[in-house]
Amino acid sequence: MGSQGGFGQSKEFLDLVKSIGEARSKSEEDRIVLHEIEMLKRRINEPDIPKRKMKEYIIRLVYIEMLGHDASFGYIHAVKMTHDDSLLLKRTGYLAVTLFLNEDHDLIILIVNTIQKDLKSDNYLVVCAALNAVCKLINEETIPAVIQQVVELLGHPKEGVRKKAVMALHSFYQRSPSSVNHLVSHFRKKLCDNDPGVMGATLCPLYDLITIDVNLYKDLVVSFVNILKQVAERRLPKSYDYHQTPAPFIQIKLLKTLALLGSGDKKSSEQMYTVIGDIMRKSDTTSNIGNAILYECICCISSIQPSPKLLETAADAIAKFLKSDSHNLKYMGIDALGRLIRISPDIAEQHQLAVIDCLEDPDDTLKRKTFELLYKMTKSSNVEVIVDRMIDYMISINDSHYKTETASRCVELAEQFAPSNHWFIQTMNKVFQHAGDLVNPKVAHNLMRLIAEGFGEDDESADSQLRSSAVESYLKIVDEPKLPSAFLQVICWVLGEYGTADGKYSASYISGKLCDVAEAHSSDDIVKAYAVSALMKVYCFEKAAGRKFDLLPECHTLLEEMSASHSSDLQQRAYEFQAILDLDSNSIDNIMPLDASCEDIEIDKTLSFLNTYVHKSLEEGAEPYIPENQRSGTLTVIPNIPYDTSSHSLRFEAYEVPKPVVPTRPPPPTTTTYPTDLVPVSVSLPEPSYHQPARFSGPVPDPSPTDLRLRLDGVQKKWGKPSYTSSATSSSTSNFDFNRTTVNGPTQPDNVVVPKARESRHVEVSEEKQKLAASLFGGTSSSSRLEKKQPVAATASSKRPATAVVAAAPPPPPDLLDLGEMSGYSMVVDPFKQLEGLLDVSQDGSTSSSSLTIPTNGHNQNLMMINEKDEFTPVNGSPNVSNKTTATLTKGPSLKDALDKDALVRQMGVNPTSQNPNLFSDLLS
Repeated sequence: MGSQGGFGQSKEFLDLVKSIGEARSKSEEDRIVLHEIEMLKRRINEPDIPKRKMKEYIIRLVYIEMLGHDASFGYIHAVKMTHDDSLLLKRTGYLAVTLFLNEDHDLIILIVNTIQKDLKSDNYLVVCAALNAVCKLINEETIPAVIQQVVELLGHPKEGVRKKAVMALHSFYQRSPSSVNHLVSHFRKKLCDNDPGVMGATLCPLYDLITIDVNLYKDLVVSFVNILKQVAERRLPKSYDYHQTPAPFIQIKLLKTLALLGSGDKKSSEQMYTVIGDIMRKSDTTSNIGNAILYECICCISSIQPSPKLLETAADAIAKFLKSDSHNLKYMGIDALGRLIRISPDIAEQHQLAVIDCLEDPDDTLKRKTFELLYKMTKSSNVEVIVDRMIDYMISINDSHYKTETASRCVELAEQFAPSNHWFIQTMNKVFQHAGDLVNPKVAHNLMRLIAEGFGEDDESADSQLRSSAVESYLKIVDEPKLPSAFLQVICWVLGEYGTADGKYSASYISGKLCDVAEAHSSDDIVKAYAVSALMKVYCFEKAAGRKFDLLPECHTLLEEMSASHSSDLQQRAYEFQAILDLDSNSIDNIMPLDASCEDIEIDKTLSFLNTYVHKSLEEGAEPYIPENQRSGTLTVIPNIPYDTSSHSLRFEAYEVPKPVVPTRPPPPTTTTYPTDLVPVSVSLPEPSYHQPARFSGPVPDPSPTDLRLRLDGVQKKWGKPSYTSSATSSSTSNFDFNRTTVNGPTQPDNVVVPKARESRHVEVSEEKQKLAASLFGGTSSSSRLEKKQPVAATASSKRPATAVVAAAPPPPPDLLDLGEMSGYSMVVDPFKQLEGLLDVSQDGSTSSSSLTIPTNGHNQNLMMINEKDEFTPVNGSPNVSNKTTATLTKGPSLKDALDKDALVRQMGVNPTSQNPNLFSDLLS
């Protein structure tokens, strides 16, 4: 490497790569990269940087972007480097630009001129670098600027340039197909290019074109077959071999193309048989790439017109896949077998034991693919075994996507191949119970329609037996907890329509069950709506048949509850129920006929029954109706409502002359009245602080000594922005709640018993496996039914979260020397003590009128609290004492009486009943 480092890079850059590789954590790596970014930001903007250094800086930026960090500060320098005359710097710039930018980046416009110039260069390496940038950066808007030059490069003497030109045109087609529709003939010509690389690159755009319209390219079948034959015969250079397989990726692309061209075309398919057979015989099954070509041949055989000989060869290849120990090859074999059984269903019988082994394999991916195969080969003789296996698998998995897909397949197979009504209903019940709300809502509607319409035959007895079986099964499971909402809707509908149809169950029994459903799922309005509609049907059918009935008390309660429901739908159903019951039997029979859910309702869209009314109104002078298509030009003008043209069109009138701003005088810093009680109180406006933001605006109200205001001390504001507290003082604010304590108790998760998955069994070819194979692949289903394990019902036991009980700590003893704010209890004071608080002057000289100063001279040391019976109880200590000098007055004797005494004291000066003579000696001095 030397002192300059390897590959022409400095030792500093190699040390950076080494330090990042030796980083032991992501944070350490990020620290190194961020330090590198800061260093590059300084150096890359220095003047007169040598080109060699700038190239290294660009490479470092690429490295930083590869590590997931932002290097956008250097994008413009990479764009500038594409303009350099040096080949090495230009290729480095193009490489960085294709990695940094996308086709919609703002800097693309700066590269288009450089690309146009470089596409005309005499150096083919410069042309190749420009074509690489064209494939990555040219968007739909800039395609016309370079497309003509790219087309001219299709005839370049260098094969590398021709190949990249084809790739560039393919990228143009992917971005804007209309821009290269006139260039399809060039793709056809390049398919016959002497260089295999150019030919292989042309296969990609042709495949996309053939996918859209096959008929336009039927004439290319012979060319594709000849190319595939030459590749299989190893006529390409050795450089195209991969693991001793000749040009495998060209073979795979050709086989995909032939599969499209031979689909439904016998003539084209016959031209492919020979070359496909030769490739399958020559394929190397010991390597992955050989097996990939073999799999693609099977896919091609399944797409074109079938050939018996090729089908046998494909079946033998599938057998090798299925017998392999590799799960990947087994997966490929199952997928290939699923393709072939659409052409020849008998092929699956040859591999029945291998399919069963894959069905019981612990690999979940392989098991899913096997169920997909069984879904394709299901018929009436094996539907019971396959659906039961799929339901067991659905119970054992937790993935909601695959659970939904498996449930949909079970429903589809049950509808198509159900051997009996009883089995069909039981299967649908299992699917709804175990898949829950993951079942598509359409499945529930399809099930209701199937029960109503029957199996489409004229056998009424079979349809009635289906409905009776459904009613019996639903009555057994309707009381089970945690049934999905969609399933409950089906149950309510079936019980309402056919619950009393066969006379086996009485109307009171069915209605009781429906009331239980509505009560148990009171939070689900849809289920309640279905339940009420079902109740209405049951009683209407009874009344229409002339049978006597009485509404159950539970039904009366339910109707009363729903009549006052917040849901308008539930209210309407309840009122309709009550109104229909008051009608006679003939009217009910016409409104709700028996078993008429599938009958078509004729609707008179012309509303012809209103013709008489319309003619009479027109004769009396009413305005005729104007159809909507004829009143498109009319404009309804609403008076007294100005039309806002600014929101609908441009305004062309001049702007108004701005009015001079008249400065408003700020409110004087006088005292402002704040609501503290229904007494005249005046306090000074406190200074804004971090604890109490000043959010006061507007004129200052005139303080009036007679203004009565509501006292809001201690009232917590629940909505809106925080405001001033009524107990604001000049020295401190009391906006904090020191007694608020939040205790989060530990929450214990619910213990849910998850159904266990069926354990995989690896056994020899036993009698049981043979019976299963006979059931799946052509045996009679009745004699080869497997004994199915009943799924363990998922139960959940929920525990309430433990509530943390915090015992109230005993209050600390009173500290009479602490002059802090007393919060959390009330004090009993006399008017003189209140007077002392009113005359207390704080540090800034403002008088506090809503606070009370605690005396420090030893008097009144026993504080009192008032209980609910208005009795005075001594308190030994205060629970919360802050380091403030005031305490909010929250409770005590009548403040009006206290202030009256205060006024008396102001007039007389001395009160002989005072308990604190020192105060008055100080006042009178």
